[in-house]
Formats: sequence, structure tokens, C-alpha cells
Amino acid sequence: MSAMEWTAAIAVEHLNKQYQVKHGGEGFALKDISFSLPQGTILGLIGENGAGKTTLIKLLLNAITKDSGNIRFWGKDMQTAEKEIKSQIGVVLDEGFFYEGVTPQQVGKVLSNVFLNWDDALYQSYLERFSLPTGQQIKEFSKGMKMKLSLSSALAHHPRLLILDEPTGGIDPVCRNEILDLFLEFVQSEENSILFSSHITGDMEKVADYLLYLHAGQQALYGEREDILFGYAILKCTREDFAHMAAEDMVAYRENQFGVEVLVRERKTMAAKYPNAVVENVSLEQLMVFLPKEKKQVAKV
Repeated sequence: MSAMEWTAAIAVEHLNKQYQVKHGGEGFALKDISFSLPQGTILGLIGENGAGKTTLIKLLLNAITKDSGNIRFWGKDMQTAEKEIKSQIGVVLDEGFFYEGVTPQQVGKVLSNVFLNWDDALYQSYLERFSLPTGQQIKEFSKGMKMKLSLSSALAHHPRLLILDEPTGGIDPVCRNEILDLFLEFVQSEENSILFSSHITGDMEKVADYLLYLHAGQQALYGEREDILFGYAILKCTREDFAHMAAEDMVAYRENQFGVEVLVRERKTMAAKYPNAVVENVSLEQLMVFLPKEKKQVAKV
């Protein structure tokens, strides 16, 4: 393993997890996942529903047992240093928030007895920043307010790493931007890092330094965001021009009422080779549509 991986906030090697289904049927498997999250950066975890994002997060947190592979945080194994590692992680899961009959003030009192590094002044500052009423029961909060409370709680014990499952899902754009600004602020310290999953590809394009794309339990794409997005392009052409394209130039394609869209690599080369076509930058959403159908036609639009 390289020196960078040893000092990474998270380093995962050949991680596998198989779920068996009783009474027949095919179980889900997370297969051979390898990636690292350098300190001071944000990694966006993307994939369709059922791709394995939540399973991966649970494995990272040792909430479920891996079948094989290695998971290290700052070079330390969760199996042997779980208490030390978890004391430095802030977690927000999509599965639920706090008991809704309590107030943010009561949440703070409970968590102050859980985390040794709990900083109540910092917690109160986040509540004030997000305009959260400290004496109001959580059941009266909107989804965005609940997420802000969860983030305030996750940050109040001075973690070095945030692991977040769908922190911006179902939240209005103004609230989402507040949360994304908070992420960027958090990683201004080169010691802090974030891994978060989201269906909102626009959020990933705004703040993620690295991307990990899971498809059907497998790692379809991993790397720096800019390298990934600049490594592909969308070529738009007529059906006639498409018929003369070399097969090796196509990653995937789809037809529409205007012609054919083709996912290609090496934008400049493709633009020169096919001068009649229009070659455009690719979005993360387009990559998620095209890549699972590599070498094949995706659904017509």
C-alpha cells in the first residue's frame, strides 16, 4: 500500500460483502471495492437505489461484518481500534434522526455524555447558525431542519471525518446550499475529510473532489472528479454519421428524435475525427446513465 493510502482518512482494499437470500433467489453482493479518501478532501458516493451505497457506509462504520478486504482510517484498522476511530468520526444516516419527542437542547445534554470531546458551545453555535429553536420538539421540524440538527450534532465533538448518507436528499435548494457551504468550510482544514452519498449529482459536481460510483454492487468508477468529467464527452451526430463511427470510439450510445448521443473518451480527438458531430462536456448524471450500458445502447429518449 502506498504512503498516501496509509495516511488517507479512509483506505479500502478489495472489500466484499455477500447477502444470502433465504428460500432461493439471488442475494446482493458488494464486490471488490477499493478506494481512498485523502485528508482534506470530499468524496462523493453515487449510484442508483440498491447499488450498495448504504451497505458500504455500514461496512465502513463496522455496523455489519465484511466478508473480506481491508478498511483503515488514518492507517488504523476499525477491527482493532474501533473506539479510537469512531471518536473522530461524525455520522449522519438517512435511516432516521433523533427521537422526535425531544428538543435540540435535550439532544445536546444526552450527547455530552456520549462524546468525550463534546463542545457544547460549538453545538449551540451551529444551532444558532441554522436558526434552530432549541426548545422546540424535533417532531415539529421540517426535514431540512432535522438534517441541520443532525449535522450540528455530528460536528460538535470536533470530528476529523464526516460520513453522511443522503444529507441533501429531499431538502429545498436554499437549505442544500447552506449544507454544501458547511462541507466546504469543514474541509478547509487539511486534517478534515468527508464521505457522503447523494442522488443529487449537481451537489457532487459542486463540492466533491473525488467520486466513487457504485453500480449493482460493483465499482463502476473512482477517481478525481475533474479527471472523470474531463475524461469523457458526449458526441451528438445524425444516424447516418453514427453508422460510420468506429466501434472502438464508442463507450455507449442512445438514440433520440434528433439523432444519436454517444459517450466517448478523448474529447479533442473525437472532435477532430468526427468534424460533423457536436462534442460536448459530459455531466455526472449522463455518466450514470451511460456507463452501466457500456458498449451497448441505452434506452431511447
